Amino acid sequence: MNEQFTRQAQEMFNAAKDARIPDNVQQMAEDTVSKTRDAYSKMSAIAKDNAQALEDVMLAAQAGTKAIGEKILHNTETNTQSAFEAAQAIARARSIPEAARLQANFFQQQLDAAGAQAKELFELSSKVAQQTMESVNSAATKTFEQVKKTG
Repeated sequence: MNEQFTRQAQEMFNAAKDARIPDNVQQMAEDTVSKTRDAYSKMSAIAKDNAQALEDVMLAAQAGTKAIGEKILHNTETNTQSAFEAAQAIARARSIPEAARLQANFFQQQLDAAGAQAKELFELSSKVAQQTMESVNSAATKTFEQVKKTG
């Protein structure tokens, strides 16, 4: 069976060795390869640009997240320090009314600080979200324009 297959294959190759591919078919194949290569190059460039844009968006979001984390850590340290200072002042109080007044003042200061800190965090978060969305929109617009040019 192997011999028969080999003989048939050899006969086909011998019959085809003098056959010619028509010029128009050969030209169409060359044109197709050329157009496919050009399309691939354009799409590859777009993909690379998109990868860079995605990386830029992620880096911007990461930087924003880091800034928010640093702000939270700073607020925590500030609030903890204030609590220790208040506790020390209360511990030094000479009377119950003085201790109660110091404690009430501390609570009021902490409420004011919490409000200011919450406002700062909200503003920072909004800024980060806005910057991230602007990066996303810019990248999407650029990609759309690139794809439109290739079409």
